[in-house]
Amino acid sequence: MAQAIPMTLDELLEEFDELQDWEERCDLLIDLGFELPPFPEEFRTDEHLVRGCQSLVWLVTNLVHQDGVDRVEILADSDAMIVRGLIAVLLAVFSGRTPQEILSTDVEKLFDRMGLNQHLSSTRRNGLHGMVRRIREFASAHAA
Repeated sequence: MAQAIPMTLDELLEEFDELQDWEERCDLLIDLGFELPPFPEEFRTDEHLVRGCQSLVWLVTNLVHQDGVDRVEILADSDAMIVRGLIAVLLAVFSGRTPQEILSTDVEKLFDRMGLNQHLSSTRRNGLHGMVRRIREFASAHAA
């Protein structure tokens, strides 16, 4: 079920650090959105919609047991290109991590470093935080 992550978190942060202005960072987000694999149609249901998003966002979380460790896999999609890029960011941050790692990640610090909190519209920020909330709720329910 896991969605391929276009790049690692370290690679993503390095890319964002190298870009000088928000327009370049926005272009990177759009490019990342194009790299997401197709989202299975059977998950495009109300059950998987993320509330609070301006655009349509579907998010599916799953716990997989891998190498003796439970890891969270995330599958997501949106009808908006910039949001697809934000999904790619969330996959780099959270997908394949343990529930405990997800809960201990300072996502606000990462978003500040990438300029997401400063430059996204309030509705996009609300949607981004809605996705983070869903992922953290799932991780919290499965943390040992």
